Amino acid sequence: MDTAGAAPRWPIPDPMRAALQAAHEAARAGEVPVGAAVVRGAQVIAIAANATRSPPDPTGHAEIRALRLAAEAIGDERLTGCDLYVTLEPCAMCAGAISHARIARLYYAASDPKGGAVEHGARVFEQKQCLHRPEVYSGMGETEAAELLRGFFRERR
Repeated sequence: MDTAGAAPRWPIPDPMRAALQAAHEAARAGEVPVGAAVVRGAQVIAIAANATRSPPDPTGHAEIRALRLAAEAIGDERLTGCDLYVTLEPCAMCAGAISHARIARLYYAASDPKGGAVEHGARVFEQKQCLHRPEVYSGMGETEAAELLRGFFRERR
């Protein structure tokens, strides 16, 4: 079921709060402020922030880093039964990794009309080549995540 665009009307859950905290840490480090958390059952098993500048790593997106940490934590590349919370709509690279990891549910805060690939752009999960489609929920923590991103880029202009 794809419910992208349907903003939940309940308090922001702890995993999204953890992802938002990681995004704030990324901003303080001079990275684009995106954070992600992987949850299995009721337990957060991985939290990561964007880290593409130091060390230089074009794949250092928060989602990729969180998926790597989660796979290491459970000892399996398939994160079946895990959910991913991320502060920004995933790009095509991250959406592909989410599919390959077999994430059950994706929750993201802010939409990304320029670089997102879930409800915008490539719409990776809608492609026939996509072998696994997570349930998608957007809007949870959107205001805080969007303001953090706007502020970050405003300071750099």
